[in-house]
Amino acid sequence: MTLQDILTQKVKDAIKSLYDTSLETVEFQATRKEFEGDITVVVFPMLRVVKGNPVAIGQAIGGYLQEHVAHVTGFNVVKGFLNIVISDGYYLDFFSSTTAWNTFGTLPPGDDAMMVEFASPNTNKPLHLGHVRNVLLGYSVAQIVKASGKKVYKTQIINDRGIHICKSMLAWKRFGNGETPESTGLKGDKLVGNYYVAFDKAYKVEIAALIASGKTEEEAKKEAPILVEAQEMLLKWEAGDPEVVTLWKTMNQWVYTGFDETYKELGVDFDKNYYESNTYLLGKDIVADGLKKGIFYKKEDGSVWIDLTEEGLDEKIVLRSDGTAVYMTQDIGTAIERFKDFDLDELVYTVGNEQDYHFKVLFLILEKLGFEWAKNLYHLSYGMVDLPSGKMKSREGTVVDADDLMAEMTKTAGDISQELGKLEGYSKEEKKSLYKTIGLGALKYYILKVDPKKRILFDPEESVDFAGNTGPFIQYTYARIQSILRKANFDYNQEISDINLDEKEKELIKQIQLFTEIIQNAAQNHSPAIIANYTYDLVKIYNSFYQTVPILGCENEQEKIFRTQLSFKVAEIIKTSFKLLGINVPERM
Repeated sequence: MTLQDILTQKVKDAIKSLYDTSLETVEFQATRKEFEGDITVVVFPMLRVVKGNPVAIGQAIGGYLQEHVAHVTGFNVVKGFLNIVISDGYYLDFFSSTTAWNTFGTLPPGDDAMMVEFASPNTNKPLHLGHVRNVLLGYSVAQIVKASGKKVYKTQIINDRGIHICKSMLAWKRFGNGETPESTGLKGDKLVGNYYVAFDKAYKVEIAALIASGKTEEEAKKEAPILVEAQEMLLKWEAGDPEVVTLWKTMNQWVYTGFDETYKELGVDFDKNYYESNTYLLGKDIVADGLKKGIFYKKEDGSVWIDLTEEGLDEKIVLRSDGTAVYMTQDIGTAIERFKDFDLDELVYTVGNEQDYHFKVLFLILEKLGFEWAKNLYHLSYGMVDLPSGKMKSREGTVVDADDLMAEMTKTAGDISQELGKLEGYSKEEKKSLYKTIGLGALKYYILKVDPKKRILFDPEESVDFAGNTGPFIQYTYARIQSILRKANFDYNQEISDINLDEKEKELIKQIQLFTEIIQNAAQNHSPAIIANYTYDLVKIYNSFYQTVPILGCENEQEKIFRTQLSFKVAEIIKTSFKLLGINVPERM
């Protein structure tokens, strides 16, 4: 039981004993620094069931707790706030009784299962900065939910069909001269992306020519020969034309291989990939069934719709007049398929906030179709990532390529590390590995420390700062602790039970105690930012402790051992926290 759990029960007992009434909940908060105490009970909410002066009530409860709870050694009341003093013994007991610090705060997977969908790229171009936020968010949420005690499946749906794919295919066919990733030395996703750009250039030339010949802009956009040919190619693909299908398979495989390299560099993986080419027909049977039940209705042109105006939304098409599926149809079918495949309890979609409305509609349709689990669907909606102008430009000048971004971050980390002169005695390979750890750590932390719903202005140089709320600052603290542990030429694993705690030590242990609750909170809110900012607070407290009290230089042997232990346990929590964020920690910096 946590301290809060113990005190909750005892405060309820106090109210029963003193006032002969029941209290449902007890509200706590951290004690303000200017007052003595370790935890504060808020008295004001109790006035609903206990009539009287809040100070007098606080005094009475404080007296009861001091008498009935062994570790309560004192209290004071400020207005309606009861500040409770907890003995050093309680914190030392917690500290010595906790084992397996490498898994502290985490739970083994239980029976509940959640799927987290993230990434979900198109196979016509490489991953970009927007994908990076998506991937980092989705992966981290999956890690956190797993640590909170659930089975987790990480998945992506790859958008590998449609007109945009055919555009790259046609451009390669026209202009490619048979080149491949092997013959060009380019990653497959880059090569295919180049042909998507090439299509767009050729398309614009043809539009201009048609306008010059007397067509309106709208006519020219529809009648451009290269677009018409791409549309014909899509129809051939849907009809199973062998030549088109072979080209499609070949070029998509180039892209998959390229994506895999990027994911590996980012340090993320998936348990299952879904492909739109396999799922786009799913949902049509469900629509037919929903039509029979009157959930959907058919318009005169044969298209199928659902009316959600009573729920404050609008009418939504689920099947075109020619019988072809729309994205909504596919998403209905895919959701059902996933719950069948994995016996899920929950499903989280990591998709940008421009799709907020789509998911409201999707979840509502699934509820109307009678799926109980529809109440357990969650849209992890996130904002855009912006860059300060001129900081980073891709070859197209509009979108920042994910691979370029990671390379730039590693380079920036190297430049700053060298300026600070922190790498004496490192080999070339060690430096290379460290720059990558710092650079990617900086990128991931900067993105994940922000609430997912908020837009981010990502400044690469600011993110690699070794001071402030940054990944490198936290990594440096971890490396500093490892240096202390390497220098500790004594056994620091023995139990310490009889010392007086310094305020800084007590503050650290209090922060450590919160970790289990923090993981649960982050999992419930699908928010890596909660983990990131907790870790930053822990590191700030540790650095204050490091600067205030001697550790290895401490003359009292018991205190020296305890402070070294404390340092070790802080490092383990930093390591666990960063693992949940998908970030590595260096043993030395």
